[in-house]
Amino acid sequence: MRALPLTLILLFAAMIAPPSSAASAPAPLLIYAASSLTDALNQIGQAFEIHTHQPVKFSFASSGTLAKQIEAGAQADVFFSADTEWMDYLQARKLINLQSRDDLLTNRLVLIAPTDSQLHLKITQAFPLAAALGTGHLSTGDPDSVPVGKYARTALINLGVWNDIAPQVVRSDSARNALAFVERGEAPLGIVYATDAFTTKHVKIIDYFPASSHPAIVYPVALTRTAHGDAGKFMDFMRSPMGKSIFIKHGFSVR
Repeated sequence: MRALPLTLILLFAAMIAPPSSAASAPAPLLIYAASSLTDALNQIGQAFEIHTHQPVKFSFASSGTLAKQIEAGAQADVFFSADTEWMDYLQARKLINLQSRDDLLTNRLVLIAPTDSQLHLKITQAFPLAAALGTGHLSTGDPDSVPVGKYARTALINLGVWNDIAPQVVRSDSARNALAFVERGEAPLGIVYATDAFTTKHVKIIDYFPASSHPAIVYPVALTRTAHGDAGKFMDFMRSPMGKSIFIKHGFSVR
């Protein structure tokens, strides 16, 4: 009997071979989210995968960085911003699904110091921030692009102390990097979200900024214009009792 040609053997093998698990596995959803959401969303993502068997991947950075990446064509399924301005930015460019937009969370702005700091400050009008800093630096997000830095600058302007300390501001590219400067003792004070301060034992909250000193800290979330069909399930899961409880556990308020 003549041997079958090699090409026919390979074709027959491919026809009877069982489909690979990789081919049948769903593609992961890609969630672009502000860095201050890292801990809460990682936990929500794990719970979502257990309940739905749908994998999820996260890209955490400052809201502005992520919005610019989406504008440049990044194929994110969900955008979760730390302020309304960057969500408005994408909405104006028709890069989100407007019907899916939801102002889901709120947060607080706090002044922090290393755990062993002896500083004591009460945040009031014209409080002595410059004297407390001395020759040190104040760590926060870049006020020109990072939401936490924008809130911080607005609060300090309204409290009448921004001009006194502006040259000493370390402009980090995200809230988590601003936190890290204080954790390492490289800055005696920092301004971050309360939820960031709750993630580490290496800083303490000196005081909370008055809500009247800055716009409300609102976290809007939306599907992107190119979102996959199952992305809506992740949105629903974040709004479910389990999702809300995880956000609350990490210090957020759910609207």
